[in-house]
Amino acid sequence: MACRLAGLSRSAYRRPLHRETAADPDRALRDWLRAYAKKHPRWGYRRAYHDARAEGWTVNHKKIQRLWREEGLRVPQRRRRKRVGASTADAPSASAPNLVWAVDFQFDSDERGRPIKICSIVDEHTRECIGGLVDRSITATKLTDHFEALVAVRGAPATLRCDNGPELMSEAMAHWAGTRTGLSYIPPGSPWRNGYIESFNSRIRDECLNINTFYSLLHARVMISDWKTEYNHDRRHSSLGYLAPADYARQCTHQMETDDSHNVRT
Repeated sequence: MACRLAGLSRSAYRRPLHRETAADPDRALRDWLRAYAKKHPRWGYRRAYHDARAEGWTVNHKKIQRLWREEGLRVPQRRRRKRVGASTADAPSASAPNLVWAVDFQFDSDERGRPIKICSIVDEHTRECIGGLVDRSITATKLTDHFEALVAVRGAPATLRCDNGPELMSEAMAHWAGTRTGLSYIPPGSPWRNGYIESFNSRIRDECLNINTFYSLLHARVMISDWKTEYNHDRRHSSLGYLAPADYARQCTHQMETDDSHNVRT
């Protein structure tokens, strides 16, 4: 009746909130919560609930959460600062084999939900997947040991191109690289700067990880290894003249040379 007399539709009328009226029954509790949040700016409503009960307030956690939200007392989230690796070399264009190796990590899980971490290493010129690890976790020590085994067979690349992951920015990695090879870190949040390995990751995700379920770590290692073998020897690349990476690598005549000043040329 009041809305009709005032010419106001009932849907447009909003009953004032309790906190906006003088008769707000929760005013004292709201004042207590504001004072609590000011004193403990990094504590949330759950701690406030238990402390309120300890101080004699008869209230449940749902009401504390509602009042906490209405008063805008959310705990601000701290953003982690992105670490930036100290590059020791500018990655040259991959105009010859063994010039630039690209490194990156992916994650998956087995049927029980346990994590599987996958490291892949790709030669940017030949597109070969020349190495990789599949494990529950991959430490910097495991990674450098794997690089050492690859270098013993293939020789050291001129540059490793990688992102700013903790394993790749570790002291162990820097110590291993030393004067043996350069480290080129892409800027944080710029995966396109490491496009070859990102392209490889999308293929292994689409053609292997997304269509298989792994019941154990060993099963994952076998399936991923088989896929990488097929990728290197059977999967033809348009950018390689429709040759498989291993076939292109055998026929490749590009050579990498290094002059006395350690500047790479082809």
